[in-house]
Formats: sequence, structure tokens, C-alpha cells
Amino acid sequence: MHRETVSTEMGDELGLQHATGAHTVTDASPGFRHDALLYDSPADLVAVAVPFLLEGLAAGDGAVIAAGPEATDALRDAVGDHPLVLVLERHALYRARTPTAIKTFRGLGEQASLGRRVRVVGEVDFGTTTADRHEWQRYEAVINSAFASAPLWGLCVFNTSQPEPVLATARATHPQLVTAAGRATNDGYVDPAAYLAGLSTPVEPLERTPPTFSADDVTHFAALRRIVTGHLTEVAAPEDLAEDFLLAVDEMTSNAVRHGQPPASLRLWATPGTLMCTIADSGPGPVDPFAGYGPAHGEDLSAGGMGLWLAHQLCDHVALSRDEHGSSVRLTTHWS
Repeated sequence: MHRETVSTEMGDELGLQHATGAHTVTDASPGFRHDALLYDSPADLVAVAVPFLLEGLAAGDGAVIAAGPEATDALRDAVGDHPLVLVLERHALYRARTPTAIKTFRGLGEQASLGRRVRVVGEVDFGTTTADRHEWQRYEAVINSAFASAPLWGLCVFNTSQPEPVLATARATHPQLVTAAGRATNDGYVDPAAYLAGLSTPVEPLERTPPTFSADDVTHFAALRRIVTGHLTEVAAPEDLAEDFLLAVDEMTSNAVRHGQPPASLRLWATPGTLMCTIADSGPGPVDPFAGYGPAHGEDLSAGGMGLWLAHQLCDHVALSRDEHGSSVRLTTHWS
């Protein structure tokens, strides 16, 4: 099974596992902080982000940079070759799928000693397509819930040259805004569940074309697997990618049959470079707005609730929608 991963075995690199306990931080039991900085120039970024990192190091916190090349270079020049500042490769973290970032940062938080945080200067890559941006917009809202108890302090940095929808996301998904003057409550912050509910599912033009294959009254994906596999082979989908996609379709079909309301249906589009599948049923679908961004029952696979979480790891884009006819999930994966 193909996975894009970033190592979370970083305790020694962060200098946290061997901390002496001589430092203190502001909160006795720190939870997640999620701040945003909108900056115009590298100098503006350095003026805020470097003190943020250095003050954290002085207090015994970990320090991580996960930003674009220009921002990373400016920050590294300012902090010097500090041995406890960990630099993560932005492309591997933010141009992978959103679960990669979630698992990586959760792993970093697990390295923090009691009473300490890991401070992260992060610059999300929102991608080049509407579907990419939608995934990372959701991510920015979701982590307010997913990391609520984690000892992480994220300073998300946004160059003001970014498209307005990205800057609007910054203003809507961060409880605090930071400037050179300090940290202040963000009056534009939107409750994460409300923000997610207000995001429109991006249109996929391919979905408006006749499907490569369709099936109604589906009761089990096993009977369809050979047919779907054949269509993936016809468009020369890479083997590992095809296996991941098939597993995601199997999981979502099983969800529709077991937890939805009949009839369940499947529509597949297989073209050179793109695989897309919609699975629909007559039920309302998941009611939890954060469904799919973590295992529903922790890491206990026997408890179930892993389907959407797996789908997010296996596919580039996962979109849920509902209307008067029921609910559906759309799985999309691309290759070049």
C-alpha cells in the first residue's frame, strides 16, 4: 500500500526527550494554539516568527519550521544553525495528503515533555487547483478540533500575495492573529464546524460526463472489484495507486451498504491520469463534520470507523455531499 510519510521520530532532534525540566512555559497544561500571521515581506515574517521560535526554545519548547523555500531561508538565516530548530521539507508535508500533516504534527506533539509545547512555523501549500485548496481549507479548520488537547503551538504564516480565498481562510480558521505589535483575538474566527458546513464542494468537470462504469443496488464491492480493476488497467493506472484507490472504493462501498440506506450505487470514471468514483446511498451520511480526519475510535482497528480516515490517506481528494436524495462520497486520485 502506497503511503507518503514524514518521520515523527523527532524527539532527539527537538531536544525534548532529554530536557532537564529547568524551563517553564506560560500554561501549566498547554493545549493547542493556532495563530496566523499575514506578512508582506521576508523581513515582516522574520520580525514575528523568529522571536516566536527563540522564546519557545528559551522556555524549553521544541521549534519546527515547515515553510516554503523563501520563508525557510529567511528564518534559517535569522536563527542561525541552532541545533534544536528542526526544519521539515514543506513539499513532503503539505503537498502530500492532509493526513500526512495531521499524523506528523500529532507525532511531534507526542514528543513534548509535560508542561511544554512544540512550536511550529508552518506555511501550508494550498496547491494549484480548487480541489487542492478545498482539502487544505478543511485542514486548517479541522485541526482546531483534532489537535485541541495537543501540546502544539502553530504559527501559520501567509504571504499576502496569496489568492484572496487563501487569505480569507487564514482569517476564518485561526482564533488568534499575530502582528509585530503582538497577539490578539481574531474577531473573524469562525467555529470550525460552521466553517466546514459553509464550504462548497468543488465541482469536478469529469463528473458531468458519462461514467466509465456504473452499478446500482450494490450490496458488496467484491462482485464489482474485477470489473473496476479492469477499467483501471485499461488506463494504465500505476499499480500501487490503483491498489490504494480500490481499497478506498471498497471501504466507502462497505460504509454505504452497512451504515447507509439502500439503494447504494457506484459510478466510476477512469481516464489517463485521473480516477474518480462516487458511492451514494439514500441515507444522510456522516453527521460529524470532522469525520475522516482521524480514526473514529482511536487506533483500535477492531472498533471500526476507519473507512473515511483510510480514504483520506489513500486518495488525493475525498468530498462528501448530501441532497434530498441522500448522501455520497467522491474519491479522486491523479497521476502523471
